[in-house]
Amino acid sequence: MSILKKIVTALRGGAREVGDAIVDHNGVRIFEQEIRDAKDQLSKAKADLTAVMAKEMQANRKVESLQAEITKLEGYATAALDKGDDNLALEVAEKIAEQQGELEVHQKAHVSFASHSDRLKAMIKKTTKAVADMERQLVMVKTTESVQKATTAITNNYASGSSKLLSAKESLDRIKQRQDDLDDRLKAGEQLRGEFEGDDLDAKLKEAGIIDNGKAQDVLAKLKAKKGS
Repeated sequence: MSILKKIVTALRGGAREVGDAIVDHNGVRIFEQEIRDAKDQLSKAKADLTAVMAKEMQANRKVESLQAEITKLEGYATAALDKGDDNLALEVAEKIAEQQGELEVHQKAHVSFASHSDRLKAMIKKTTKAVADMERQLVMVKTTESVQKATTAITNNYASGSSKLLSAKESLDRIKQRQDDLDDRLKAGEQLRGEFEGDDLDAKLKEAGIIDNGKAQDVLAKLKAKKGS
């Protein structure tokens, strides 16, 4: 294969890929338009069916009219024969033959119109059902696409915001660390103040039992001693 042919083949492949991408990107819009086109064709088919049914009715009326005319002429021919007028009867018979030929033509037309009408009715019924099903599918497809777009947006926003969330967490950690440092300094200050004012020494003496912190017991003991004396 020459270089030129390879280039042409590559361009054709690229064009196909671009075409496929365009179709995929506009898939729902294309599907929706195809349904509209099908409905337009269905409306045209119904109009054509109306015309065929009208022709069928006209052919049927013509058949009935010719049959009535032939029946009437047969009566005339019989009457002419009864009167012995064979020439008149033959003339009427020729008219009957002419009418029967025309009747045969219209009967065939009526059968053809009726057959075509039945075929069109079946096709329209089937197509109407198919279009209705496609419209239901379109609703589900559009809903699914909307949900997927929303999900994609949420995912993208979360991904793009992950660095912001990380930064926010770092800020929170710094705030908590600063508060913990302040709390530790306050506790250390209280402890240091107690040591400077002797509170810490008193606490240690009481803990060792050297300083009695039961003043209430002393008072009660004195009251009992007084009562006993």
